[in-house]
Amino acid sequence: MSSPTAIAANAKKPSSAAPHTIRMDERDNVAIVANAGGLEAGSTFATGFAAGLVLRERVPQAHKVALVDIGEGEPVVRYGIPIGYALKAIPAGSWVHERLLRMPAARSLDGLPMATAKRTAPPPLEGFTFEGFRNADGSVGTRNILAITTTVQCVAGVVEFAVARIKAELLPKYPNVDDVVGLEHTYGCGVAIDAPDASIPIRTLRNISKNPNFGGEVMVVSLGCEKLQPERLLPPGTFAIRDDRGEGGDPALDLVRLQDEAHVGFASMVDSILASATRHLERLNARRRETVPASALVVGVQCGGSDAFSGATANPAVGVCTDLLVRAGATVMFSETTEVRDGIDQLTARAASPELAAAMVREMAWYDAYLGRGGADRSANTTPGNKAGGLSNIVEKAMGSIVKSGSSPISGVLSPGEHLRDRGIERGLVYAATPASDFICGTLQLAAGMNLHVFTTGRGTPYGLAPVPVVKVATNSELARRWHDLMDLNAGRIADGEASIDDTGMALFRLLLEVASGRRTWAETHRLGNALVLFNPAPVT
Repeated sequence: MSSPTAIAANAKKPSSAAPHTIRMDERDNVAIVANAGGLEAGSTFATGFAAGLVLRERVPQAHKVALVDIGEGEPVVRYGIPIGYALKAIPAGSWVHERLLRMPAARSLDGLPMATAKRTAPPPLEGFTFEGFRNADGSVGTRNILAITTTVQCVAGVVEFAVARIKAELLPKYPNVDDVVGLEHTYGCGVAIDAPDASIPIRTLRNISKNPNFGGEVMVVSLGCEKLQPERLLPPGTFAIRDDRGEGGDPALDLVRLQDEAHVGFASMVDSILASATRHLERLNARRRETVPASALVVGVQCGGSDAFSGATANPAVGVCTDLLVRAGATVMFSETTEVRDGIDQLTARAASPELAAAMVREMAWYDAYLGRGGADRSANTTPGNKAGGLSNIVEKAMGSIVKSGSSPISGVLSPGEHLRDRGIERGLVYAATPASDFICGTLQLAAGMNLHVFTTGRGTPYGLAPVPVVKVATNSELARRWHDLMDLNAGRIADGEASIDDTGMALFRLLLEVASGRRTWAETHRLGNALVLFNPAPVT
């Protein structure tokens, strides 16, 4: 597949009236309509690769138009690969949508290219820094947040009430603390806690508690009777306990257990949480930002509410930014298993070693089996919104999603819920295996250790994560205009002919350094934080 930076568009910036299409690869026999509002039947392309083409019917914005006659059974090619096969003849100038296509079968996991891609390493990027919070374990936070870990959903209401009081009564006394968040989730006692793969949600919660943005402070609220007891969630040695409250001088977990006899009434529970929070807030408030190298960034990249512009504008720009971050020594994670599954051959070829390529294959095979057990397949991924935005199926969606990973070698692979340090990963491009669900993916990337998040969207979503700043990138200018106070960067200017992919990628790179230094994103401004959603493949009893 050609580099996304080689997008061919019809000449310079189009006028509002001139028909305008975007083709991703010179081998493509379809292109997407870039004009806001789409194009009407009879529209004629005057210049570029589509010169002389006349639309036979109306084609909505971001949807595909056939550049040539495509016979029944012939491949429909976008990104230089077949994204489907025509169910009937499609004349040139026709609207090409999912109802006209048969989706290709999934790429076999056998016979893949394993660490075969050869790439001359570009020079490192030096001198880029941000203002972050250093942690005792060597990690760096982009925010200074008190997090309250919970062991079970039953305590969520109490924690929510306590957090509101902490923000109103305590937080103003500690101006150097950015926020207080309750790590609430839906994990409960009705789980088969010792079943195969039940370790995934447990290690996810454990690793989220150690996120760099929490400054090494760990406090826990439990109920008391739950299956996931605090000692199982955070056993001794999990982290360096900051204060000594155990009998005989032994370190102990800072724990508020709601069922303890000392708690007489609801107010007593809340008061205990506030007393515990005060100790942590005092230590966090003593922290200050200091200049650290860009290599301390751990960035998770993700897309949601995608459209056909995602793979033409925002995601390629993120890919450029990914390569810049890797050159600066940072760590970048890309994920969403079903949204890269159809490009597995591209990924295994880019692996830094055959062992890492094999690890990616194992993650894909595990997820294939997981979907199979549920009677689903990868085609269940594509949403009505994706299709309304011009994406015909998961193959097309995957080709646009995978470009967020840029072109750097893949130097690490994580299973769901694992932390980077579990695998000894210190920097580089990492494939962190997760479901494609926005909230589950974000939760698992938090557990892996990310301190900054990039999220692209074309249809629009107010997604946010309270524990880390989320930089939202719009794929098209119409979304950026309508959601002007939700989108942090408009990559739609690429489709408008006003900016290049490379320039937009660099702009994103610089924006990330500013956000890591304390600049608030729109999601932070509006305090948009979606719930943590644990991935639990184990049975619920």
